[in-house]
Amino acid sequence: MHILIIFSAQADAHYSTRALNVPNDKNEQDQIISIRVLYREDRVVETTARKAFIRRGSSKKELSETEKRELQISKGQLEIEREPSTLNYPSEFNTRLIQQFVDNVRTDRRLPENLTVEEVLELRRLGKNGSSGFIPNLACSLLFAKDPQLVVPGCKIRFLRFEGTEEKTGKEYNATKSLWIEGSVPELIQQAESALDAQLREFMHLGENGQFVSTPEYPKDAWYEAIVNACVHRSYNLRTMHTVIKMFDDRLEFESPGGFLPLVTPENIYDMHVPRNPHLMDAMFYLKFVLCAHEGTRRIRDSMERVGLPAPVFQETASTASLVRVTLKNDVEHRKTFVDTEAYKVLGESLSKSLTENERRIINHLAEYTTVNVTEAARIIGARWHRTKKILASLVERQIIDYIHSDTIERDRHAYFTLKKKYSDKLHQQKR
Repeated sequence: MHILIIFSAQADAHYSTRALNVPNDKNEQDQIISIRVLYREDRVVETTARKAFIRRGSSKKELSETEKRELQISKGQLEIEREPSTLNYPSEFNTRLIQQFVDNVRTDRRLPENLTVEEVLELRRLGKNGSSGFIPNLACSLLFAKDPQLVVPGCKIRFLRFEGTEEKTGKEYNATKSLWIEGSVPELIQQAESALDAQLREFMHLGENGQFVSTPEYPKDAWYEAIVNACVHRSYNLRTMHTVIKMFDDRLEFESPGGFLPLVTPENIYDMHVPRNPHLMDAMFYLKFVLCAHEGTRRIRDSMERVGLPAPVFQETASTASLVRVTLKNDVEHRKTFVDTEAYKVLGESLSKSLTENERRIINHLAEYTTVNVTEAARIIGARWHRTKKILASLVERQIIDYIHSDTIERDRHAYFTLKKKYSDKLHQQKR
């Protein structure tokens, strides 16, 4: 029996064939051809109909054009960074930042002073000089454009802070801070740094010598490096997807579009150096944002370890598209017994030392969120409602907090507690 097999892969496919004799149900010998298509690390193999597939468990999934392109970029088939930009040069670019970059390159590389700005940009693979002038590429636009969202709409960061340890929805939506950060990649990093700096706290605890010691919620080396990694190593092929930073009571999450590159896994991430955007990363080195020494992830791990916090968690998740999530966990349970640094400064050392563990937790909440009611305080300290009411009453009696309620309603469901005005005013001045 002769069998015709049509194999519709392009010439990119590497495969081997073998003829096999197989008995059929009549115990006669049929000949079949076994075809083994080999995996290619360097190319995405398509059929003659330009379709490509990926295996998911025991089944196969056809890749969309975006997914196919993302895989081609990760395999080095496409170099998206060097694709010409549609922005006008120099009118739509930050020439001050470009000049700073060029000056740093000239100094570090000992380049001749007679090289023009555009020639230096071309040397660092950020565009091409042609008969019609300098044509910037995508990397150049991400670095220096006044409005890079014109070419990559997702070149921005969403920062969200949530009360508690989970993100809720609908009527229970618990975001207490929500802002968009926009600009070029250097501007994104600087603005995200400022946003996190304003939200992260330091806490005071009594050291072995009886003196208060300041402890940061997270080491800056860790969270700053996580911001840089999220901006520099994300996929800019996924042009409408943006970077997200989420802050919870117990952790920080940094989500960036694009999965791990080939050969990189959560297990070997500290030892691998496979930059997704090498020209962008190279330019960030001359702008003094990165070291290009494949030590970014190790710096996150080591700085967390130095202050006794858990190692960062690296994950790849996939919904409509892959993304990498880096999670930094704090010492929230232990930290609840500390005194918020700002609260410590306004209350003073003597009063701060007099607080019980549950009182510290309530004062920390007031320093952060301004008000609290009995039900919220009971949840914070894990005590019964009546026990919590007594603790709050004690703080009122000691002139630390005020009870704000209606004099005409016996059980005012809108009643709440807040720091004494002299303390809240002082706290407000500190935060400005």
